Amino acid sequence: MFEDEGKHELLKGDLDGITIKQEEVQIGWMTEAKDWAGELISGQSMTGRILVVLVFVLSIGSLIIYFYDASHPNFQVETCVSWSDSPSQQIDLGFNIFFLIYFFIRFIAASDKVWFLLEVYSFIDYFTIPPSFVAIYLERNWLGLRFLRALRLMTVPDILQYLNVLKTSSSIRLTQLLSIFISVCLTGAGFVHVLENSGDPFKNFANTHRITYWDCVYFLLVTMSTVGYGDIYCTTFLGRLFMVFFILGGLAMFASYIPEIADLIGSRQKYGGEYKGEHGKKHIVVCGYITYESVSHFLQDFLHEDREDVDVEVVFLHRVPPDLELEGLFKRHFTKVEFFSGTVMDSIDLSRVKVDEADACLVLANKYSSDPDAEDAANIMRVISIKNYSADIRVIVQLMQYHNKAYLLNIPSWDWRRGDDVICLAELKLGFIAQSCLAPGFSTMMANLFAMRSFKTSRNTPDWLNLYLCGAGMEMYTDTLSHGFVGMTFPEAAE
Repeated sequence: MFEDEGKHELLKGDLDGITIKQEEVQIGWMTEAKDWAGELISGQSMTGRILVVLVFVLSIGSLIIYFYDASHPNFQVETCVSWSDSPSQQIDLGFNIFFLIYFFIRFIAASDKVWFLLEVYSFIDYFTIPPSFVAIYLERNWLGLRFLRALRLMTVPDILQYLNVLKTSSSIRLTQLLSIFISVCLTGAGFVHVLENSGDPFKNFANTHRITYWDCVYFLLVTMSTVGYGDIYCTTFLGRLFMVFFILGGLAMFASYIPEIADLIGSRQKYGGEYKGEHGKKHIVVCGYITYESVSHFLQDFLHEDREDVDVEVVFLHRVPPDLELEGLFKRHFTKVEFFSGTVMDSIDLSRVKVDEADACLVLANKYSSDPDAEDAANIMRVISIKNYSADIRVIVQLMQYHNKAYLLNIPSWDWRRGDDVICLAELKLGFIAQSCLAPGFSTMMANLFAMRSFKTSRNTPDWLNLYLCGAGMEMYTDTLSHGFVGMTFPEAAE
């Protein structure tokens, strides 16, 4: 007896284990399907992004088909045209088959199935997908509520963020407001259009009001703006009833959205946007201490006429907008210079000026700073931010103190062999003073060689001054000589 009970318990335990394993397999399969569907519709992968964009494009395509059918001269809300004789109905059916598949994918990915069935985009599918299949069975085409596809325009901000087009909060908010306003107007116009052209059911649909879809759009915009010309109005009871409720929400939306849209457009930064260089044209980015004095000295040397044709654009990036004097300087060199408001500490601003595509990035220092160590610390942080964004970019930075150069060696991507360089102003100044002690006039000669100056002779200038200015106007260039100069002395090579 005890043996039978033991066998029974053992058999029961085995069955329970098999049941648990089956449940685990089932739960695992459902979880994987849900994760796959969620990843697909969220745009986390390239396939998901393509799917989201494709849904939007097909929704706009379905809306365009509705516009075409509603704008036809002989338009009727309901027609007896066979499905096989209506190309627009066939195309719309193909779109709706795709929307039906996408609906089931969204349903699988939804955590709360009930809430999913009650959301806006689900109701769009309820009122647009089934009529396409019913029309085939009844061989009758009803224009119906296909205009609800206009609500898909509200997904434009999400799609543009997937495509990395919208990056700033103001541009995202502006796109959201515009998409909501346009989609609500088009949807409301669709309701007025179908109600007016159908007539009231309790009057046996005898009081139809022939009105085009675009007249309905015009009517709604005029009504929401509280102008109300009165040239177009609703005549059916259902149309007027709809307008009563629509005006309550439409006026509130118009009154709140339009000022905010105008404010976002008006508050757009003058020096916002992003750098759009010509294909194949080089550019450098200059940041750090940007003032009229530092910029004028830099441009005077970099864009000097002795350099002939400098086919490089200079892009300045600074968080403070330029004053009138500096703005005038930029306008005088507008073909070679661009200014953008931002900071190199923000990766979005670095992306705007295309740092990863630049030939080099220059960080200027304030040589009149009362706290040289703090100025160097700020420039070193700028270098770290630039290198974190693009490790391959060549960076040339100005520092005030010699001992601060050691901190640059701690940056992993800092590489002297790749062209990264630091100009220490204190080291340069003290080096010139020391060399001048050994060779008087050395610092003056080197300063004249480094500086770009143009020399023009004058009869009224003394000869010694002409000779000095001629020497000061000389520049120093690097060039590779041929093997024919091997073994020559400097005077021989100079001849």
